[in-house]
Amino acid sequence: MKLFVPGRICLFGEHSDWAGGYRRTNAEIEKGYAIIVGTNQGIYAEIEPHPNALVLTSTAPDGTVTGPYEIPMTPEALLAEAETGSYWSYSAGVAYQILTHYRVRGLVINNYKTDLPIKKGLSSSAAICVLTARAFNRIYDLKMTVRGEMEMAYQGEILTPSRCGRLDQGCAFGNRPVKMTFDGDRLDVDELSVKGDVHLVIVDLHAQKDTKVILARLNDSYPFARTELEQNVQQLFGPINKQMVHQAVEALAASDAERLGALMTEAQSYFNQYATPACPEELTAPVLNRVLNHPALAPHIYGGKGVGSQGDGTAQFVARSAADQDAIVSIVEGELGMSALKLTLSAGAKVRKAVIPVAGFAARMFPASKAATAGFLPVIDRDGIAKPTLLLVVEEALSAGVEEVIIIVQPGDLPEYEAFFSQQVTIENYNRLSPAYKEYARHLLEIGQRVRFVVQSTQEGLGHAVWSAREAVGSEPFLLILGDHIYRAHGEESCARQMIDAFEQYGTSVIGLRHTPEAQIGRYGAAAGDWLPDGDALSISRFIEKPTLDEARENLRVEGLPEAHYLTAFGQYVIRPQVFDYLEEHIHNNVRERGDFQLTSALDRLRQEDGFMGIVVAGQRFDLGQPDQYLETLQVFASRS
Repeated sequence: MKLFVPGRICLFGEHSDWAGGYRRTNAEIEKGYAIIVGTNQGIYAEIEPHPNALVLTSTAPDGTVTGPYEIPMTPEALLAEAETGSYWSYSAGVAYQILTHYRVRGLVINNYKTDLPIKKGLSSSAAICVLTARAFNRIYDLKMTVRGEMEMAYQGEILTPSRCGRLDQGCAFGNRPVKMTFDGDRLDVDELSVKGDVHLVIVDLHAQKDTKVILARLNDSYPFARTELEQNVQQLFGPINKQMVHQAVEALAASDAERLGALMTEAQSYFNQYATPACPEELTAPVLNRVLNHPALAPHIYGGKGVGSQGDGTAQFVARSAADQDAIVSIVEGELGMSALKLTLSAGAKVRKAVIPVAGFAARMFPASKAATAGFLPVIDRDGIAKPTLLLVVEEALSAGVEEVIIIVQPGDLPEYEAFFSQQVTIENYNRLSPAYKEYARHLLEIGQRVRFVVQSTQEGLGHAVWSAREAVGSEPFLLILGDHIYRAHGEESCARQMIDAFEQYGTSVIGLRHTPEAQIGRYGAAAGDWLPDGDALSISRFIEKPTLDEARENLRVEGLPEAHYLTAFGQYVIRPQVFDYLEEHIHNNVRERGDFQLTSALDRLRQEDGFMGIVVAGQRFDLGQPDQYLETLQVFASRS
């Protein structure tokens, strides 16, 4: 298994993590606030289990390989290594914490590539700690959330001589911007989103700073300020920082790069005014301030500031455009002789395509399914129009804003489906239609222009059906809607739109969920996990396809649900494209479950390697695969409610 963990850069709020921690002693101190984002560079590793040791190999940014270095997987050996402060101490500290909390064996971590600058305020040590925590989590499926990995990484690093703060392990969240709030021992994390690209440049100043000295001098101002200088430091990391961070959150939400750059310049001015006098030998930072004010950069930037603990370590700029981003790198490397890397805060991949599998045979609807495919069973919609069920599902997908709908069909059904979406009724029949139906007939052909068909040559399970769409989808996230159901939202926002909104909010694959009583648990795929702090989404820790009652009771309990209720698949997903690789492996190696290639096991692999969120959809789904439920569907839709 391969992993990548980026470094992290603190856009705003350096030092606020430890400063906010002093609220344990002095409640008058303001909470700490910071905005961080993962870098494009980081640490790459291949991982695998080991029976009894932690085996580490490291590749430095210059390509130098060190190791393998073996540490016995015992508490005594791991703790001793952590306390040495060696390069290996970070992984050893995390492994010690993992071994303390979980029953695991050993691990092999081959760090085969590192392109993250070391000791430049980009949290390279924290990235190693997060990588180690994530490696144990994935190999042994420990069900840790990202927050859990982050906490384990922090607890591991503080066993070493490192003086890291909780902010450092924010690299666990990847390249998504995150606002962190520090209140004593409490940490709250809010993921942020941007509407458009914001272009940054990170500059290695190729100078020196002593982070330990900086931290020691600034910590002298806490927990109680005794002088005006100490009051200024607390003011800087408290109310001033709070104001800067909250304004920056608003600028990011609007993708207002100009405002973001101006805030960086303002924040740097405050830092120079209030923090530098507390540690002038390190924070006067002549190299940093010379670069921030370099005349050749001015036409290309909106603003900039120092990074991390500040001092002559690293600078960051907000570029005016992608072209200006390139110009900044050229000036920094050519005129200043320093190193630079580009970092773009992106709105992320859009969900442009929906996949609807309808290639199955509705055996329980026989003999109706012999006369007409399941997708053509009629239902009277809210607008009073009798629609084939497939059309209702296509309209559901289009309501979410997708550009193209990919329908997976059996070979023999293709002509009938193509004709429905691309051919007008005969002129004689068209003339018999009312004006409203004539308008809808034209609308139906417009829908057909956004529909594409993929043939599933053999029906070998839902996983095989989804795999059949891999070339049509490409390397994009996609909306998957099961075609043997129809959906009705409780409010104005369609069920599919809720799914895409959740994907855009959390930046990872999403499964729609619904509450299901214990008596029905064996009919559906089910999921379990932990609620995020806001209670609106579930970080998925387990998928089980059609579990037995004993499996459900043992593995699928979710806090807050009524007694004997579970969360099962609603029938809609937004899935990142890595799932096609896992399905390809299953099909190539003929890995079947109950005779077919299942989707659930591939989703669980995606969960382990990339994370998976779940939301309880505000709506109903109607199963069309059984006569009694089809009858119930007709009755509900007939009410027009």
